[in-house]
Amino acid sequence: MQIIISPAKKMRTDTDSFDCQGLPVFVEQARQLAAQLQQMTPQQLQALWKCNDKILQQNIERLQRMDLYHQLTPAILAYDGIQYQYMAPGVFTDRALEYIQKHLRILSGLYGILRPFDGVTPYRLEMQAKLEADGKKDLYGYWGKKLADQLMSESNCILNLASKEYSRCISRYLPKEAVMITCVFAEQANGKLVEKGTLCKMARGEMVRYLAENQIQTPEGVRSFDRLGYRYLPEKSTQQTYLFIKEEI
Repeated sequence: MQIIISPAKKMRTDTDSFDCQGLPVFVEQARQLAAQLQQMTPQQLQALWKCNDKILQQNIERLQRMDLYHQLTPAILAYDGIQYQYMAPGVFTDRALEYIQKHLRILSGLYGILRPFDGVTPYRLEMQAKLEADGKKDLYGYWGKKLADQLMSESNCILNLASKEYSRCISRYLPKEAVMITCVFAEQANGKLVEKGTLCKMARGEMVRYLAENQIQTPEGVRSFDRLGYRYLPEKSTQQTYLFIKEEI
């Protein structure tokens, strides 16, 4: 079973806590994208990134000094969003770290797919960004079926903890024999089940932590997740979708 998650926009550098264990499998494709970004004007980059002037300047400076091969941060520590804060990999046991290196994969607009200890450098490039690359109209076209094929070479069972923006670059290319299970985290509101963005990110990070701490190897084990007030709801779940509902406190 392989677990997929989204990256985070906010990134940081940490070359001291853990050693990197190699480069991303698609580092050459990432280099091509980085070279294309470096040729764009500030105006073009701001339109692509959809960001304010402060973030624009920060990421232009990152592009100017970008080195995909040296002074790298392990991917699992490089992303600093809510999901990663709740995952808290910095305090994982060695056993939990070994688990995520084997079972966790981070999807990325720049790098394609990452193992937790692949070395990365800070960047800004969301998968849905309208960047024409290698004759393709966007990054979905650029990456094509490469990412799904890479996952399938590791397992035909995918646990999807990624957002739709990222999971679609896997789901559309999976073969018939593949199993992809999407975890949905919701709560009751006015008689309806509602997914709230921040709570979902928190739950996804906590789920990865739970899976790593308990060394979960099968989809059946995923259903026992019970953190942050969530519980598995079998009557609302299917073979392709596991629904976890947040209990009222």
